[in-house]
Amino acid sequence: MSKVITRFPPSPTGHLHIGGARTAIFNWLYARHHGGRFILRIEDTDTARSTDDSIRAIVDGLKWLGIDWDEGPYFQTQRLDLYREKALGLVAEGKAYWCACTPEELEARRKRAMATGQKPKYDGTCRNKGLGPQPGATIRFRAPQDGRTIVRDLVKGPIAFDNAELDDLIILRSDGVATYNFAVVIDDMTMGITHIIRGDDHVNNTPRQIQLYEAFGAPLPEFAHVPMILGTDRARLSKRHGATSVMAYRDMGFLPQAMFNYLVRLGWSSGDQEIFSRDELTQKFDLDSVGRSAGIFNPDKLLWLNAHYIKEASPADLAAQLLPFLEARGVRGGCLTAPDYLAQAAATLQTRSRTLVEMAEGAEFYCREQVEYDPKAASKFLTASVLEPLRQLRGELAAAPFDHDSLSALFERLAAGLGVKLGAVAQPVRVALTGKTVSPGLFEIMAVLGRERVLARLDAAIGHIEAGGGAA
Repeated sequence: MSKVITRFPPSPTGHLHIGGARTAIFNWLYARHHGGRFILRIEDTDTARSTDDSIRAIVDGLKWLGIDWDEGPYFQTQRLDLYREKALGLVAEGKAYWCACTPEELEARRKRAMATGQKPKYDGTCRNKGLGPQPGATIRFRAPQDGRTIVRDLVKGPIAFDNAELDDLIILRSDGVATYNFAVVIDDMTMGITHIIRGDDHVNNTPRQIQLYEAFGAPLPEFAHVPMILGTDRARLSKRHGATSVMAYRDMGFLPQAMFNYLVRLGWSSGDQEIFSRDELTQKFDLDSVGRSAGIFNPDKLLWLNAHYIKEASPADLAAQLLPFLEARGVRGGCLTAPDYLAQAAATLQTRSRTLVEMAEGAEFYCREQVEYDPKAASKFLTASVLEPLRQLRGELAAAPFDHDSLSALFERLAAGLGVKLGAVAQPVRVALTGKTVSPGLFEIMAVLGRERVLARLDAAIGHIEAGGGAA
């Protein structure tokens, strides 16, 4: 097999969506698995809808997923002269022709064909007129009118198309811009693409593209059309199923490695294994394990996978990724500029967080100079009855060792001396330190916060009670 070259050719008319991201991942993995090359190409000939913002969003989405490219990005709008040259070359060889039919004439014929039950395809009016270029004229490909075109698909198997069902498609519009099917073939042909991996919504384009390859006498690439991604109701994935943009999931606190892993598994399998490292996927991925059934996008499974990756991540990496989520919650300065402290805080939250949004919410108390008490928690636990225990605890903590085991022993001893259960002391302290009744382990929290912060927060809680904030 010649050196594998794959490509991802998004249209910059929106963000990188789930289906496009999976296509990019499949192409990237296939090239990396075979030691080949991966090309990024921006198909921006739809100038009315293509935007620079969309280009940036697509590139950002690929980079977030960890997808790099060996060539590109190429832009189709920078290759218009090449498309025109190739189209005129086909005209010169009699494999394409100028067509002077107006849009109004074509629409009228289409309606007549539909009214009589015929296929609304181009009727070949200008096929044999030998016309030359003129205002408003297009160039059409002279497609074979009999026989069949066979798509030998690596996923779906062979698919036959009757050539009589395919018409002479326009390859160059009247404004001189190449149409999608023609530009794609020229790009793939000149870039040496060996494998075209894309969604099965492109299957019907493939016989036309094969005919163009044959007209140029160019070798055919291998085609692999992967099934679509559906929602849990088995309808085509759309906004009504939730977010469809890859970057929306980044903003919801998902890790790129979780999204990458999940999207690969939407249509590809390796036994019963669910969780893969990037190296494992590069080693194992091949097209013979891509299924023919549609992938079902299950947000709960993605959430489970994300929780796993958060649990397994290094606290330092999580701390770096937490920063924008803490900033979004209004946190400024403090722990944002103390990566080691924030990493220690993240470590206490890894088993409790499914997303970085949840982790940021849980970590917020670490980063606030002043704790904001939940009213119900404060009214229940920061009461006058705990004032003396908090004062006694505060005094002992001023000189006590500040590791987990030493703190645990101190609390046990204090509770025993007061003749109460450990929770009667621990829960008021938890509220004093975090403002809430639910948090990571109390002694973990204290070890991370450190003596100075703990004493300051106990002083604030004591002051709150003394000022009448706690009920009798």
